[in-house]
Amino acid sequence: MKEGSDSLNFIEQIISEDLKSGMDKNVLRFRFPPEPNGYLHIGHAASICLNFGLGEDYQSPVNLRFDDTNPSKEEQEFVDSIKSDIEWLGFEWAKECYTSDYFQELYDWAVELIKKGKAYIDGQSPELIAEQKGTPTEPGKPSPHRDRPVEENLELFEKMKNGEFEAGSYVLRAKIDMASPNMLMRDPLMYRIINKAHHRTGTDWCIYPMYDWAHGQSDYIEQVSHSLCTLEFKSHRELYDWFLDQIYDENKLRPKQREFARRNLSYTVMSKRKLLELVQSKTVAGWDDPRMPTISGLRRRGYTPESIRKFSEISGISKRDSVTDVSLLEYAIREDLNKKATRAMAVLDPVKLVITNYPEGKTEMLEAENNPEMENSGVHEVPFSRELYIEKDDFKEEAGNKYFRLTLGKEVRLKNAYIIKGESVDKDENGNITTIYCTADLDSRSGSGTEASMRKVKGTLHWVSIEHAVKAEVREYDRLFLDEAPDAHGQKSFMEFINPDSLKITKEAYLEPFLASSSMDDKFQFQRVGYFTLDKDSSKDHLIFNKTVGLKDSWAKSQSKDQNQAPKQNQAPAKGGGRSPINELQKISKKYTNLSGNKLETARNSIVKLAEDISYEELEPLFGTAKKKVGTRIGVTIALGVLLNKGLERNDAINEFIQAGLEDDNDLLKEEANTIQ
Repeated sequence: MKEGSDSLNFIEQIISEDLKSGMDKNVLRFRFPPEPNGYLHIGHAASICLNFGLGEDYQSPVNLRFDDTNPSKEEQEFVDSIKSDIEWLGFEWAKECYTSDYFQELYDWAVELIKKGKAYIDGQSPELIAEQKGTPTEPGKPSPHRDRPVEENLELFEKMKNGEFEAGSYVLRAKIDMASPNMLMRDPLMYRIINKAHHRTGTDWCIYPMYDWAHGQSDYIEQVSHSLCTLEFKSHRELYDWFLDQIYDENKLRPKQREFARRNLSYTVMSKRKLLELVQSKTVAGWDDPRMPTISGLRRRGYTPESIRKFSEISGISKRDSVTDVSLLEYAIREDLNKKATRAMAVLDPVKLVITNYPEGKTEMLEAENNPEMENSGVHEVPFSRELYIEKDDFKEEAGNKYFRLTLGKEVRLKNAYIIKGESVDKDENGNITTIYCTADLDSRSGSGTEASMRKVKGTLHWVSIEHAVKAEVREYDRLFLDEAPDAHGQKSFMEFINPDSLKITKEAYLEPFLASSSMDDKFQFQRVGYFTLDKDSSKDHLIFNKTVGLKDSWAKSQSKDQNQAPKQNQAPAKGGGRSPINELQKISKKYTNLSGNKLETARNSIVKLAEDISYEELEPLFGTAKKKVGTRIGVTIALGVLLNKGLERNDAINEFIQAGLEDDNDLLKEEANTIQ
């Protein structure tokens, strides 16, 4: 159990105060109550993590209760998917419950309310009932059936239950207060007729309880201590308590409802109705399409349970609705996969490369580290031969000094292999390069220990051996919507903001053979490309990999360029206001070369900590810092090391900046540059 009020969110503080006021810890019980009318999404994950997290913190039971009171929208498929999602997230429920388990008890309580003159049958149309409700500033008008005799109400309710009336012909309403300032208290509906079979009770019932009548009573039956709902139910709390007042036994625990803000995510929609529209319109391939914010979609895309739980933790629990930037979710999965994904090589847009001085017919097995971030992760073998595939973008016939990939007359290293130099090319009739010819320094094999293997070159490329490559389909996913808030544009449909480039399919990518034996649970980092996982559509003869997320936030960078934003506009604000992390880094770095001993160590540790909140887009403009401002250049180098350790992909600008540090006269700068070269 958590200690100290400073570490508790406001829900935990409520529980803590209840315990201090005398509540027995042993009566704590929570629940997660989804309606089985769709698949769970990342917003539901917040509630799952909150309720089950409280169960873990307080060592208390948590029920999974399906709010299955509307058979026209609910299906067993959704029940099964919800259970699967919760189990996948790593949580266990104490009891699997259904509101339908309590239909008879709820009916009996409703009969008691009728007998007490606190509920009545209304035969008016829904439109007329709504009109009589009044407005927030004007009281409602009583139904002409409000004072119907008890015996007549009982008879009509029994006939409703027995299926003797058409749907919509009658409802049961609570008799409360038509002048209440809370419009939910103006004789709310308790039951309506739905002549449709239920996925669990079949045709046993023709009447079904409304949410407000069923919810609190189900909490009471299960003896839930804290019923946690999202903010839209705050106005329902008064009705929740009124219904409990009618049945409450002082010898039992009385549940209390409390509300927290729902989780909204940028560049997506969270409404089940809108998600259903995406599915039904075939804008996406289904509820588990990797572009969907559903838990099953995120799982298929390659997200891990740990990353979603971490996202929920750092997003926090709030009292006010807000929008969480989707980049925070992407950050959570990058952080997790960087530590556990196996490194492998895959070429998505290939061009043939021939090493002319490498023996024909020879195959050499090279050693590749599985994950440098994970101790004892092991190695695997990669076959190397004379003919390889590299990415088309990794070669230019002619390039300037800032181009650190392969070009004619210049050297690069092949990952885990040799240093090569571009010599010539073949082209087709349209001038497209079909083959690149290179020579290799055959003494420079990585890890061989030779003097040549220690040589430093500025670029490193990934590759696959053509003879041994495994062909695969690769699906690269981007955000489904172009707009940050696609459903917040008044008369415009959210469908107008669909990103036409949210899915890019490469039919013929080439992978190292190690990946042919992948399983659905395996996670990979395709070197210099991003994180990938095997798709459920994959087969032994047709491998399909989904891109989970890139190595860095390329979307934010492209958006910044599109809007011509200056670097200062991208700077993250300092926590609690004041100077931003990048400005604070510059302030500390200016005096760096004047420090020594403990002060120097303290300054370096401060820069490392600040770098956690600095983006590459903020740091890159400082690569051009004047040579004489060596302190700033040292600070930037330290921060760059932090970003590289977090999975930042090296590029030409980074390589050039590091090389300049290696060649500088200042020993401190040389040392920092050497640690990240």
